[in-house]
Amino acid sequence: MALDAPLRTLFDYRLPEGVDAGALSLGLRIEVPFGRRRMVGVLAGIAATSALPASKLRAATAVLDAEPALDPVTFGLVRWAADYYHHPVGEAFAAALPVALRAGRPLLARETRWQLVPSAEEAIAAAKRLGPRQRALLTALGAHDSLGAEELAALGAGAAAPLRDFAARGWVRSFEVAPPAAEAPTGAVAPGPALTAAQARAVEAILGTAPGFAPFLLYGVTGSGKTEVYLRAIEAVLAAGRQALVLVPEIALTPQAVARFRARFAVPLAVLHSALADGERLAMWRLARSGEAPLVIGTRSAVFVPLARPGIVIVDEEHDASYKQQEGFRYSARDLAVLRAQRHGIPVLLGSATPSLETLHQAASGRYRRLDLPERAGSAGAPSLALVDLRVHEERHGLATPAVLAMHRHLDAGGQVLLYLNRRGYAPSLYCAGCGWAAPCSACDARLTVHLKAHRLVCHHCGASAPVPYACPRCSTELKPLGQGTERIEDALDALFPGVPVVRIDRDTIRSRDEIEAALGRVHSGEARILVGTQMLTKGHDFPDVTLVVVLNADQGLFGTDFRASERLAQSIVQVAGRAGRASRPGEVLIQSACPGHPLLARLLEGGYEGFATAALAEREAAALPPFQRLAVLRAEAARREDGLDFLASARRAAGTPAGVRLLGPAPAVLERRAGRFRAQLLLESAGRGPLQALLAAWLPAVEALPEARRVRMAIDVDPLEVT
Repeated sequence: MALDAPLRTLFDYRLPEGVDAGALSLGLRIEVPFGRRRMVGVLAGIAATSALPASKLRAATAVLDAEPALDPVTFGLVRWAADYYHHPVGEAFAAALPVALRAGRPLLARETRWQLVPSAEEAIAAAKRLGPRQRALLTALGAHDSLGAEELAALGAGAAAPLRDFAARGWVRSFEVAPPAAEAPTGAVAPGPALTAAQARAVEAILGTAPGFAPFLLYGVTGSGKTEVYLRAIEAVLAAGRQALVLVPEIALTPQAVARFRARFAVPLAVLHSALADGERLAMWRLARSGEAPLVIGTRSAVFVPLARPGIVIVDEEHDASYKQQEGFRYSARDLAVLRAQRHGIPVLLGSATPSLETLHQAASGRYRRLDLPERAGSAGAPSLALVDLRVHEERHGLATPAVLAMHRHLDAGGQVLLYLNRRGYAPSLYCAGCGWAAPCSACDARLTVHLKAHRLVCHHCGASAPVPYACPRCSTELKPLGQGTERIEDALDALFPGVPVVRIDRDTIRSRDEIEAALGRVHSGEARILVGTQMLTKGHDFPDVTLVVVLNADQGLFGTDFRASERLAQSIVQVAGRAGRASRPGEVLIQSACPGHPLLARLLEGGYEGFATAALAEREAAALPPFQRLAVLRAEAARREDGLDFLASARRAAGTPAGVRLLGPAPAVLERRAGRFRAQLLLESAGRGPLQALLAAWLPAVEALPEARRVRMAIDVDPLEVT
């Protein structure tokens, strides 16, 4: 039995009384006693014997379903992922199921209906103390064969309250039925635009492989119409009676994606993301599993949703870091999407204007087929890119003079302007010019960020918060905010462009689906003329009237400590630059930098993302880094610095000298102290997946059994996105 517990083991139970083992299937939910409580687990195996003595083998309480919650392919995918990422299998299954199912809710949707008991008519007629609400309910029940929740709600608030009393008297009875099938949306379906030659070739290639497994990289510049290729492929899949699974990186993109798909397909949609309430998520999950929703759109965890008739998997913005879970079950939804498609025998399409270096390497090696969309769709041309040298031009509140002049020019011409700065808050530090003090986080090796409107200092690592002090605690000198964040830029724009509406989109201003939809609505309506934001603005949004993009601080990622820092910076710059000139108007992009001669910026301006990626892959190969090397990181957190390092040192000794795997460290993390705990890591690298996986499988149980393990929180991260 796989139970939601942080243990790398399955649990043995006897069958419930009267249940035949031959009637059981893997993937069934079974209720079992666990300690002093009952838990819902997933049947992961059936055996004739157990290593436990019969006296200690407890009986399962109940088999909850007549059929497995997960189909065989999805069940196998979860088991494989738990093994590959070396995570407790019970927690992996928990991540794959909605919370409501883990709590024991029915697998299949059922509707409760109520009807009168014919033999109770005389008792009802003889009843004397019935109020108007009770008589109205009885009259309604008598006029219909049965009433469900919708009909009862139409009777008015509280109309159904007497039902349980009537049932106790024997006047009514309840029964369950399957709810009506999901209805397709009504309204006209918008036809798609004529395909460009490159789009037509891509669609033909994808459809030419169906219904077999084929992995594709759809590499299209921003504005080239990747979404239209998705839509045409999905159209063919739906016409064949199959389902399409579309993964998007973040909740913020979900409303936009849903709107596009609803405009093209008059079919029920299942939408899955973490902002849904438990009941909503279960309802959507059921629609996907039953096949009632031919089109399923979701964020990372939707890679595990069961499908009745899978036909294609699409991963939009495949390069996005959001596809890798960073806590708990550290899986890559992008990589699992490819494996899932392979096991279903269907195509998988990875789309991006800035593909990850891993995906580009797969395409270059022939494992993925590359489909290029080199030009923007329609009349839109590529935006012009230019560097603004901050060593030469005066900068005021983060905006250089050429950028301000360009903003005036584009606003006067009726365009919108987008300013990109991947740093939220007012300023990244509160600084004393008298003694050099900078407001520190008491729990992290980091400085507190100034949030002026809230009059708070906030740690963006642990969430600690404190009021903004009026003077330096050391020398009483007046404190000043140092640097710029999106909040400070917004304030500067109010002074530089009075009366021009500004919308700011970052994690401080956008906290819900309604807020992102409202903000994007202001942009698309033209009410907001200037957009300011963080990476939330770079991810797939279409702003037809944006003609100027200004990257305010391109230097943030030039000197990062992680080996992927340059890749992330290049992707962000290219993605945000792609928001300019999406319609018929020409676009302009200005990149502010104090290091205009940096090789990364030079490659981007001269060769675009393709030029950068070619050079970056050559550097990775020379340095034996992914995708030319396999990595895993064993991380440890402890209340004392030495506890984490001692544990990792013991773990390294326990590994010995494994063939084909090199261990580096232990070493403190770059941000060593976070939320009051000290962090350290041990890096494992190998030229092949096999030796690394073999070592982890044999080594991790011994690591968890180390005496030092009791003093730390440990986690293993296979194929990590960050090694810092």
